[in-house]
Amino acid sequence: MRKRSLGWFKVFGLLAVVTLVLVGCGNKSASDSKGAKQPLVVATSGTLYPTSYHDDKNQKLTGFDVEIVKAVAKKLDRKVTFKELNVDGQLTAVKTGKADMAANDFSVSPQREKQFSLSTPYKHSFNSMVVRKSDDSGIHSWADIKGKKAAGEAGTGYQRLAKQLGAKLVNYDNVSNDVYLKDVKTGKTDLIMNDYYLQKLALAAVPNNGLKILSNMYFNTNEDGKGVGIVMKKGNTKLQKQVNNALAELKKDGTLKKISEKFYQADVTKKPSVHISRTFDVKN
Repeated sequence: MRKRSLGWFKVFGLLAVVTLVLVGCGNKSASDSKGAKQPLVVATSGTLYPTSYHDDKNQKLTGFDVEIVKAVAKKLDRKVTFKELNVDGQLTAVKTGKADMAANDFSVSPQREKQFSLSTPYKHSFNSMVVRKSDDSGIHSWADIKGKKAAGEAGTGYQRLAKQLGAKLVNYDNVSNDVYLKDVKTGKTDLIMNDYYLQKLALAAVPNNGLKILSNMYFNTNEDGKGVGIVMKKGNTKLQKQVNNALAELKKDGTLKKISEKFYQADVTKKPSVHISRTFDVKN
């Protein structure tokens, strides 16, 4: 998963509206090249429901992380320009200074902390597995994953974990969530590993999907880290401090909880209390 940024959930039926605004050049950050009060350039997917997606009614970009970023920017008296990219593209944009930050269900993991400056976490979750409801895709234990077909985005922690467990990888790139779910239902694939809240909402959005979440196989990984946060260029401590101060204010005034309940129907700003079957060390 994206985690974390591991976004396979694209809201089906939406019309992709992608606005790419190239700001900055070289190794300068997008904001440094134009001044402190220029719009924050934020990389996100626009396809990860309910983190970052286009509303079916008006096609506007919205989502949990998108609205968190907007709230942070308002505290900083900055406007926001979003760049919609895949996971690798988002992180590359931050590294090269073409984006000031990336927000797309990215975990505050030890591995990511080595490469980026990260905000304090504003979402906490755990991981789950989607399988066929009729036969659990033949998965009744972790050993059963060997030989099964795992659906996900290439290079994500979820797909690397699936490979470690002996699964055959079936990789997708920016397809809608109904494609993922349909392929598991028909047997083209057998399982999908991802964030629990994302999977729960994806299943609810697709009627008669014939699928379920294995409630006895919730898991964590070393990449889940401390939760989900905003990704910024390594060494950009000024922006990191500003973002963290804004998040602290938004938590105190209840804004984070309000946004969470709007998109997840739950307060994901608090650590969940569930039984975790396994914690895995995902290899690079």
